[in-house]
Amino acid sequence: MKKYERGANRVGASRLFQLSGILDVPVSYFYDEMSDAVQNIERNDQELEGHKSDPLSRRETLELVRAYYRIDNLRVRKRIFELVKSVARLNADD
Repeated sequence: MKKYERGANRVGASRLFQLSGILDVPVSYFYDEMSDAVQNIERNDQELEGHKSDPLSRRETLELVRAYYRIDNLRVRKRIFELVKSVARLNADD
């Protein structure tokens, strides 16, 4: 049995997401020529992996960090950082 038949060279959803960010392309870029059946299998795998993964590997986290570092004004960025920490503390107290 060949490597590709066993899935030995398989790229996980989180790694594919990281690659798409590095290359600045949507994840769908890697699926452009795939059949619908294969795409559905990959989507199911991504959903399962997403539920298991830690918050640092979520799309939302990456988007938040990118937006944060696009704020050029260091004072504003620091204030937003403090605001988010305050909200998180309030949320933890509930």
